[in-house]
Amino acid sequence: MKKIFVFALVVSGFVMSAQSNPDLLRHYEAYYKQMKQQGDVQGIINAMTHLNVLAPSVARKDTLAYIYMSEDKYVQALNTIGFERMVDDSNIALEVKGISLKALKRPELAIGHFEELFKRKPNALLAYELAELNLQTQKLAEAEKHITYGLANVKDDMKKAFFETQTPYEVSLKSAFMYLNALLVYNKDTKANIDAAVDILDAAYKSSPNFNLIQLSKNELLRQKQVLQAQAEQGKK
Repeated sequence: MKKIFVFALVVSGFVMSAQSNPDLLRHYEAYYKQMKQQGDVQGIINAMTHLNVLAPSVARKDTLAYIYMSEDKYVQALNTIGFERMVDDSNIALEVKGISLKALKRPELAIGHFEELFKRKPNALLAYELAELNLQTQKLAEAEKHITYGLANVKDDMKKAFFETQTPYEVSLKSAFMYLNALLVYNKDTKANIDAAVDILDAAYKSSPNFNLIQLSKNELLRQKQVLQAQAEQGKK
């Protein structure tokens, strides 16, 4: 009798679970909509997590990872969808992986995801990301390829945001490509190409006088030039 009673409880539990699952889905779908309406990001994350547990799907997982990334929670984003490059990754998944790995200072891993995005839909903004990442990893030929593409395809109304100051600012994307080109020229020969790199920075600064990073880089290059000149003078003595 006791075994029958236990069995009945187990069966009852399965039935209640089966009956409640659609109700829970409806509840968290409504909760998700309400949190979106209220702009409650943590509530949105909680709702999407529950929905993905109740009814897992690639789209829900990608959405949850994208929300984490948008909130600068890069580790959580990658924990949600992984960091490996998968052949069936959606564009959202590739973007999340690429941006998150870049933010976590893993440019060598981020490059592959941006390359796949660029292969699917080439554009100047993706070319900038690839140029910057390849410069960071000293892949100068790849960086030059994407800088050339970017300068040829950038539109006048395209902007690039920078965050090295307390107040973020935007400059024209063309100026941003010119800045990368100056870094490329300098990295090709860090002694002979200082003046050429400074000339490019000056040209970029004329079109984007609020480009703080240009001034910082120019000052550093001129400082290095003075050091080299001092060493050369010292060598003559």
